[in-house]
Amino acid sequence: MTRLPWPKMSREEVCLHLKADKTGGLTESEAARRLRQTGRNVLAEKKKTSLILLFLDQFRDFMVLVLLLATLVSGLLQEYSDAITIMVIVLVNACLGFAQEYRAERSLETLRDLTAPVARVIREKTRKEVPAQELVPGDVVLLEAGDRVPADIRLYEVRQLMVNEAPLTGESEPVLKHTAVLKEEGASLGDQRNMAFMGTMVVSGRGSGLVVATGMDTEMGRVAHLIQHAEQGETPLQKRLAQLGRYLVLGCLVVCALVVAMGLARGLPAYKMFMAGVSLAVAAIPEGLPAVVTIALAIGVQRMVRKSAIVRHLPAVETLGCATVICSDKTGTLTQNKMNMREIWAAGVSYRVEGEGYSPQGIFSKGNHKVKPAAEEELMLALSVSVLCNNARLHKGPVEIRPLWRGGRTAEWNIEGDPTEGALLVAGARAGLWREDLEREWERVAEIPFDGTRKRMTVIYSGAHGPVAYVKGAPEEVISRCSRIFLNGEVRELTAYWRQEAAAMVETMAARALRNLAVAYRPLAGNSSDYSAEKVEQDLILAGVLGMMDPPRSEVLPAIRKCHAAGIRTVMITGDHKTTAVAVARMLHLLPAAGGVLTGAELDQMTDEKLATVADKIFVYARVTPEHKLRIVRALKKRGHVVAMTGDGVNDAPAVKEADIGIAMGQTGTDVTREAAALVLADDNFATIVSAVEEGRGIYDNIRKFIRFLLSCNTGEILTMFIAMLAGLPLPLRAIQILWINLVTDGLPAMALGVDPPGENVMLRPPRPPEEGIFARGLWLEIIFRGLLIGVVAVAVFAWSLDGGMSLDTARTMTFATLIVSQLLYVFECRRENAGDKSGLLSNPWLVGAVLSSFGLLLLVIYQPVLAAVFGTTPLEPLGWAFVFGASLLPNVARIFVGTVVSVTRLRVAVVRK
Repeated sequence: MTRLPWPKMSREEVCLHLKADKTGGLTESEAARRLRQTGRNVLAEKKKTSLILLFLDQFRDFMVLVLLLATLVSGLLQEYSDAITIMVIVLVNACLGFAQEYRAERSLETLRDLTAPVARVIREKTRKEVPAQELVPGDVVLLEAGDRVPADIRLYEVRQLMVNEAPLTGESEPVLKHTAVLKEEGASLGDQRNMAFMGTMVVSGRGSGLVVATGMDTEMGRVAHLIQHAEQGETPLQKRLAQLGRYLVLGCLVVCALVVAMGLARGLPAYKMFMAGVSLAVAAIPEGLPAVVTIALAIGVQRMVRKSAIVRHLPAVETLGCATVICSDKTGTLTQNKMNMREIWAAGVSYRVEGEGYSPQGIFSKGNHKVKPAAEEELMLALSVSVLCNNARLHKGPVEIRPLWRGGRTAEWNIEGDPTEGALLVAGARAGLWREDLEREWERVAEIPFDGTRKRMTVIYSGAHGPVAYVKGAPEEVISRCSRIFLNGEVRELTAYWRQEAAAMVETMAARALRNLAVAYRPLAGNSSDYSAEKVEQDLILAGVLGMMDPPRSEVLPAIRKCHAAGIRTVMITGDHKTTAVAVARMLHLLPAAGGVLTGAELDQMTDEKLATVADKIFVYARVTPEHKLRIVRALKKRGHVVAMTGDGVNDAPAVKEADIGIAMGQTGTDVTREAAALVLADDNFATIVSAVEEGRGIYDNIRKFIRFLLSCNTGEILTMFIAMLAGLPLPLRAIQILWINLVTDGLPAMALGVDPPGENVMLRPPRPPEEGIFARGLWLEIIFRGLLIGVVAVAVFAWSLDGGMSLDTARTMTFATLIVSQLLYVFECRRENAGDKSGLLSNPWLVGAVLSSFGLLLLVIYQPVLAAVFGTTPLEPLGWAFVFGASLLPNVARIFVGTVVSVTRLRVAVVRK
């Protein structure tokens, strides 16, 4: 697209050139046509690896190269059956690896798409949210604090709009934007104040404008600097396992070399020992360990997506299982975020408001009598202020088709914008006050946006009697700036008595778990143009106190109980009044009898050291700012906790980033916070955090199960060969049989363990210490012990078969079958990662299918004549199978016996100590 001097063009010229309507926006059909013409609004990406290259990449693995070398040697020695069999096994293994990597990559691509940004636009005279990549030149885009600017935009309306352009210009100070035409020539990007550039962040205020460039045509496209996707890298666990794998390679190669040397010393053929050594190396070296982690994480993360938890950084999955404290916002996370006005105090009179949802139908009452709002002047004033000092929108949503007995076709009332502001609009509508009607007489001329530090918002409207400021915010912040009160139809002095009355009403409402706001107003001088907060938000006239209820989510209470059972403490952090916060906390059983409560004011009086000493006893933080959140996170981390912290606003980003697990809200959260977070909640629900912790623990358990199964089986295979050589026996397995066991038979059950659902008791045990290694809790001993049992049993079967007069091929077949069956039985034991795990046989149908498939392949290799000739197997009689299954159960029986002895011994020691 031709680059035009957009900053030097007037709004009318921009609209004319782009053929755009800055009021109604583009039509959907025109937007679709322009999208086909200009392409998606994305920066050029690195070319993806083709499927062919992904498949060929499977042959770059060290162990596969060793097998290909063995294939070449077999071919040169005219051992064609061995060469063909090894090639087939390599191809099967490559197909499995390709399938795993493709699935993992697709999972990660899905996650990147889910976390891609959206943009608010006006199309067909309606506000909509569309994926940012679908923006086109001419679109009308709306910007608010916390947004990431989705394209290059020529601004035509701004209200205290501040933009951080550091990603583009390197300048850390936010820039105040305006709409005036730029006069000077050759202005730098930082001086183009009437433009908002792709990838920069809105810090405060609001604005709107027309998209003038997208994708690679943007300023950011010129420098290709915007990171649109979540960063992906190796997790700490992957790095540790890769390092472990290198040590295991060295150890296994030494053992394999000893076996080969012992065979050669006994006069066995060099070719057979070479093949045995290669096969043992392939069997023993766990070359797939880091890949296993990627696959388990990708599959587990997909399960989390289905539960509305989107992981942006894979290392967070490991950390989730270690979480000891979850710091959660109250509004919208612990509660439904569906505010409804319940009480209004105006001029000493308390009015009750009834009504459900966002319907504008409702009832107002005073005492036990219904009243007509229009007849109550003080009530109407309070509602008028709350309706005008408001950026939400109340409208009827799309038509919903219902069954006839539920009313047939209907259109639901919906809120667009902040839920609290929505509740104010609904209350006003129930009294017959609509902002659209009021704005026919009043024009908004300025706005001082709400922020977490001031805890209030102000708008200035101009009408027939001059400009008037309307203010709403936290009661203590607004009332302290009031000097007068509207009482009995006139403005009077706000005496100490009325201050106490207002404060008492705030406490009374808060005790009933109502969220409080105070509303006030102030006529301004007609010639004034200084609409700063310092000038406007003083000498105000108190109009009333509003009480709203945001009921707790029904699923939160069970989730908090589950956290308690899992050793995780839930902490509520809210900007609400202390009494309100305590009331909700008690409703949710979040605050124990001895639990502490701290307010923001009390936090300000504490040093960081003092806060750290009391942090373990505090369950509710009320009236806090985003800056307080950061201090709370640091205090808890100083106490050794692994902290999960939720956030949604721009100022929450530092605390979210500081937390071990930063959690952003997917619905109400800003782009800035989502960028800082490791986990995004698509439904803004606390119960989803708990589900994510449960899945995180399950994923970590699955990785341990995988490693336990894989390394135990590998140890059993290498010890079978080693013990047989030490005992002076022939090779108990042919090289091809070892490869078959390791690459085919073990592979399917091991993959199925990666999709095992979390155990029933996964949330009935304390969090895992973050410094705990993957082999902690006796996993090394379990691997060595079970590998030794499998190896000893396999060699015993081989020796017994030879001693019973069986041929060498039959004895090897018995050993081959015993190893496979014992490993297939062991995989079910591996599912019980922790004591008390009770996983039903059919709870993982993939595992049952994998075991049956592996056993079917064993039967095929033994009874299919062509394969039997290749693998050197012979058909087994029923008595032989009975012996195989009996021997295969011995490791399980021995494990139960040893476990019982250990438990009894521990019990006796405990009794003696008492």
